[in-house]
Amino acid sequence: RVGYTVSRKVGGAGVRNRARRRLKAAAQRVMTWHARPEFDYVLIGRVATIKRDFVALMHDLEQTMKRLNAWR
Repeated sequence: RVGYTVSRKVGGAGVRNRARRRLKAAAQRVMTWHARPEFDYVLIGRVATIKRDFVALMHDLEQTMKRLNAWR
């Protein structure tokens, strides 16, 4: 299970939705194959989530999962 949260500090509703959609797309591509099913995940959107290159965003997610020993 994956939860997504983006604070109002990130921006208006449209900006927050864009950040959430980017997180969902990255999670779908990375976590479908590599997330350990016994864990629950919460992805937090920041201001940089919107501006970050999508490939770099996926790489960040991969590195974070490896650092947390959630990679399979």
